[in-house]
Amino acid sequence: MSDVWITTKGGDKGETSIGNGERVPKDHPRVETYGTLDECQAHIGMARSLCEYPDILEYLCLLEKEMSLLMGYIALYPGLSCPDVAKLEEITGVVGKVTGKTFRFVRPGDSTPGAALHVARTVARRAERIAVKLFRSGELAEDAYQYVNRLSDVIYALSLWYDHLERQRRGEKSTCV
Repeated sequence: MSDVWITTKGGDKGETSIGNGERVPKDHPRVETYGTLDECQAHIGMARSLCEYPDILEYLCLLEKEMSLLMGYIALYPGLSCPDVAKLEEITGVVGKVTGKTFRFVRPGDSTPGAALHVARTVARRAERIAVKLFRSGELAEDAYQYVNRLSDVIYALSLWYDHLERQRRGEKSTCV
């Protein structure tokens, strides 16, 4: 198996190995959860690749790093701990100070990076709906579920911040209210 690079053929019968070496079905809620988080992270990466604001870029990089740890933790890789949910709450707090804390429904599309973050947000919400099955069955620790639960909030906050800066740059209030 040392010659294996990408294709292992180990999943050809519908199972995969998780971090602790256990074989599980590919549609197991654990695999679904970290797979959905992987999809979310890819959308965050798209937003990061288009981001023109250094402060937001820094937070997106941090979020991607933290999500890698979270996915490894959920996949039961030995020695990994859950990232601290307080970091997500801190980012959301920073954004609230910049954009104001007035709640309103938004329509994604004021900017391409903001729209990519809205896609990431909806994928994070899907991950949360999958993860709750693991949490309720006792297979996912409370700290991990809290992190997944806060993830869509922080992504939403970052999308608001990006779009806020874009509207300021263009001298607009909103493109679609």
